[in-house]
Amino acid sequence: MSDPKILLYYAFTPIVDPEAVRLWQRELCESLGLRGRIIVSKHGINGTVGGEIDACKRYLKRTREYAPFSGLEVKWSDGTGYVATRPELLKGEDRTPPWRVSADFPKLSVKVRDELVAFGIPDETVVDERGVVGGGKHLSPTAVNKLVAERGDDVVFFDGRNAWEAEIGRFKGAIVPDVRTTHGFIEQIESGAFDDLKHRPVVTYCTGGIRCEILSAAMKNRGFEEVYQIDGGIVRYGEAFGNDGLWQGSLAVFDGRESLDFAAGAAILGTCKVCSSPSNRLVDCSEPSCRARFVACDHHLDTECGEHAAAPAPSSAPRNAGTQATS
Repeated sequence: MSDPKILLYYAFTPIVDPEAVRLWQRELCESLGLRGRIIVSKHGINGTVGGEIDACKRYLKRTREYAPFSGLEVKWSDGTGYVATRPELLKGEDRTPPWRVSADFPKLSVKVRDELVAFGIPDETVVDERGVVGGGKHLSPTAVNKLVAERGDDVVFFDGRNAWEAEIGRFKGAIVPDVRTTHGFIEQIESGAFDDLKHRPVVTYCTGGIRCEILSAAMKNRGFEEVYQIDGGIVRYGEAFGNDGLWQGSLAVFDGRESLDFAAGAAILGTCKVCSSPSNRLVDCSEPSCRARFVACDHHLDTECGEHAAAPAPSSAPRNAGTQATS
């Protein structure tokens, strides 16, 4: 049986016709049975897709044949399995698609957006054939450790993810801005909340590196003098050092796995929102209209966030009647 795999990737490069790239990418993924999420913009492409290993290899080969994506770097990880299927018979012949479908994603989504990551600064972000213009200096995982060894506590790790992601894993001593979406970063930085860091070495980090490409440039544009980003993000750092480096805990991921550890015995940093027991499990608020995520233990998986748990239930209608998800 072919192993299920998940690809995580991005490329900053000018795209003349994002809609044409979207249509091509959707057709390519559908032909290979791949599921996941892909965003295309004038700045490039950002995606995570999963399926059979051979299908993933073909997808990567075909995508790199497009000149702007020729240097696309991909992070590979193991998927959890495939969706169970039954034979599709037509006139006695099995017409089941040749590729099995990843169970780690509910569907395939390929969209055009103004930004690859929604920081809310599409016109500020500038890219050329080499990537984001004016971003922080890339450091390899080894170079990150060397910087800390040389400059000690003066080095600041700055988490470029949503705050709930950091609840189960983060770099030692990291600053974690209290943001629930990427839009919140620019507001907090411009508020002056982190002005005391402007003269210190700041190492931004995020899952695979894409958020820090934009965040590090935005920080430099707002007066931060010495800004770095981890080449390949937390994923590359964790692959290099497992539990023996400066990273602690589990990594939140945006697929059916929810989180992953880089080695057995990873520290459990999170605590259940309900009972405070140790957990690295992330769940969605059980209120259907809510997008909040938080840590819960196995006994409290069906739990509402603090806002909805405290809200009185409507007297004349079901609690979710007439509600819609908000961004």
